[in-house]
Amino acid sequence: MTEHYPKIAQLKTVGEFRRRLETLGLTLPVDDTILAADQGSPLAQPIRIGPLRAGNRWCIHPMEGWDANRDGSPSAHTLRRWRNFGLSGAKLIWGGEAAAVQPDGRANPHQTLATADNRAGLETLLQELKQAHRGQFGGDDDLVVGLQLTHSGRFSRPNDKRLEPRIAFHHPLLDAKFGIDPQDEHVVWTDGQLERLIDQYVAASGLAREVGFQFVDIKACHGYLLHEFLSARTRPGRFGGDLEGRSRVLTTIIERIRHEWPDLMIGVRLSIFDSPPFHSIQGQGRPMDFQHLLPYRWGFGLSERDPLVPDLEEPIALMRTLKKLGVAAINLTCGSPYYNPHLQRPAMFPPSDGYLPPEDPLAGVVRQIQAARQCKEAIPDLPMVGTAYTYLQDYLPHVAQAVVREGWIDIIGIGRMVLSYPELPADTLQGRPMQRKRICRTFSDCTTAPRNAMISGCFPLDPHYKSLPEAEALRAVKKQAGGK
Repeated sequence: MTEHYPKIAQLKTVGEFRRRLETLGLTLPVDDTILAADQGSPLAQPIRIGPLRAGNRWCIHPMEGWDANRDGSPSAHTLRRWRNFGLSGAKLIWGGEAAAVQPDGRANPHQTLATADNRAGLETLLQELKQAHRGQFGGDDDLVVGLQLTHSGRFSRPNDKRLEPRIAFHHPLLDAKFGIDPQDEHVVWTDGQLERLIDQYVAASGLAREVGFQFVDIKACHGYLLHEFLSARTRPGRFGGDLEGRSRVLTTIIERIRHEWPDLMIGVRLSIFDSPPFHSIQGQGRPMDFQHLLPYRWGFGLSERDPLVPDLEEPIALMRTLKKLGVAAINLTCGSPYYNPHLQRPAMFPPSDGYLPPEDPLAGVVRQIQAARQCKEAIPDLPMVGTAYTYLQDYLPHVAQAVVREGWIDIIGIGRMVLSYPELPADTLQGRPMQRKRICRTFSDCTTAPRNAMISGCFPLDPHYKSLPEAEALRAVKKQAGGK
């Protein structure tokens, strides 16, 4: 059970929050007060990203809403979410939406598509965001907006809830966890198929540029295809083996985009460490048995001797390569929501397909922040966005401005928090008190809903989602699963 982990909402002061960190042996800078822009907040400082200037240090992470139309075009729910991005006050919108470069790469049948048939849809998304931002803040000269490009690979579900995996290699634990026949070679990408996929990424980048996006994010995180390739040590041929081979799909995409569209900025959202997959044992999260696989060769950014321990040597080497190739910024994350969500998205309450946290979620937050600090120290002149801040809840801005001031990270990225409280960046920068009733408490409904083929959103706190028929269906799913 999780009752022995105090909830953040129970920590009533910054002092109590600090004492909890000390009890856990965790090191994290925490400011006493939230500073407004006119009080010298570090989060209000502009930053150069390539040739562009972002007006502050807040970033909105890309998300999948499970709410586009079947043809990939935005629905009213998708447009509302993008308007909220514009209203947030954040000046860096990192991809906005995870857009699949071809239909078979969708993680769900309602994922946005970055294809020519959806050109008008992409234009509408960008227009909605910018109009909202201009209306709220008077202009968008210092707003930087990108589009995230992806193929879901092992976790493709383009038609229904059933996986239709396209994998980089057979993984002895993930194949077993997700019911993939380890002898089935038809699900493994051939080199020729990868060459055609690279063409699709280049075409999608050109489309994003024509529509007006200022950069594209080549997604290499969270267990999706380009992240999985970074672990493809057992794959033969030019797209596997050593780090140069395992990263060749990613680097070739970047080189091709730079050649075709030299004025288009490129970012990469990168999972800088992973772990063996976890599963639920009597509700509690535990790693699948990996002892028989040591030294562990099926992960990226982890120790082969103990794959539960991050090892950032290869991720930092890759980031140095990406910088040389012209990548303007890196968005740092870790793991995968499909097989180790407590690492990637620390939460007190698991989604319906998850497990109770095997550690205080604060440990997962600090692990990511400290890993990002190591990366920043190694490559100080490459702008970096940090992740995992939402679980800090009431103390998110206190930590955010402290780590930016200390130079641990350049930009603070928020994801789930934006679904319940999109105006958090604007409120903090303008000196308004935080709206406690809108702070994300990591109930995980935004994940449980799509895991059960419903749209994603903050059903507990956002009146828009509370009023939808899906809200009642979600309550029924949670009741059946024994959730709250």
